[in-house]
Amino acid sequence: MQQSGKIKVAVIGPGNIGSDLMYKILRSPVLEMALMTGIVESEGIRRAAGLGIPVSTEGVAAVVRNPEIKLAFDATSASAHEKFDAPALSKAGIVAIDLTPAAVGPYCVPCVNLEQLMHEPNVNMVTCGGQATIPIVHAVHSVAGVEYAEIVAAIASRSAGPGTRANMDEFTETTSRAIEVVGKAKKGKAIIVLNPAEPPINMTDTVMIRVSDTSVPFETIRDSILDIVSQVQLYVPGYRLRVPPQMDGDKVSVVVQVEGQGDFLPTFAGNLDIINAAAIATAERIARNMLKGGAKG
Repeated sequence: MQQSGKIKVAVIGPGNIGSDLMYKILRSPVLEMALMTGIVESEGIRRAAGLGIPVSTEGVAAVVRNPEIKLAFDATSASAHEKFDAPALSKAGIVAIDLTPAAVGPYCVPCVNLEQLMHEPNVNMVTCGGQATIPIVHAVHSVAGVEYAEIVAAIASRSAGPGTRANMDEFTETTSRAIEVVGKAKKGKAIIVLNPAEPPINMTDTVMIRVSDTSVPFETIRDSILDIVSQVQLYVPGYRLRVPPQMDGDKVSVVVQVEGQGDFLPTFAGNLDIINAAAIATAERIARNMLKGGAKG
């Protein structure tokens, strides 16, 4: 029986990201953890079962068999989402929150464009670097335009599992494209760096922007950035400016840092925490719309 005031959801992919999502869902006021599913017996499956959550090793097939599930988080791989999960979820009328770089659906950065995506059947959470930096790019675009934006995402080597390492090319391509599509930069570029330092560093992202309109006062650009940072912090508490906005001619630079909430992953894994937090914020907003009788509900 669905709990009053909650929407039943599934997590596909019981790895580190999926396990962290599970713990975030368990404390959500509007999401109910209905299923953790993978394709093999794993530690993540056993962990979920130990918490009394229904589990399966039949992947997306187990999700679409449950008519009560309205939302599904996909934390598998780009190829699995594109070939198997997205088509199956679409056919079943289940909204997909895609945490892979597949980008079957439109890119979603909650504080920038979520309200325009409320009725989409599939939304893509871009990448960790995208979630951390696109709000900054968009904030600058909204007041001064952005000719070019380049981001360098530095993450701890220990926070980059097999999935992250296997999807490095997809990370740079997806992030670069989303900087343009969502951030509205005329040209975007993304670089990822794995830092082997011990103890591990928190995720740190450097954002370098060339503005279109150099007549806009720096104070206006700075205030726009500070406003968007406060909006991100509503759903990513560990998000902060490490180096405040700087401007030299037509160039604006910012450095942001993300500390994870430590739900399942270590706090230095802010790269994984931010995409999960953004996914939860997205799902909760869609769930509230469903509970009010909106589309897909």
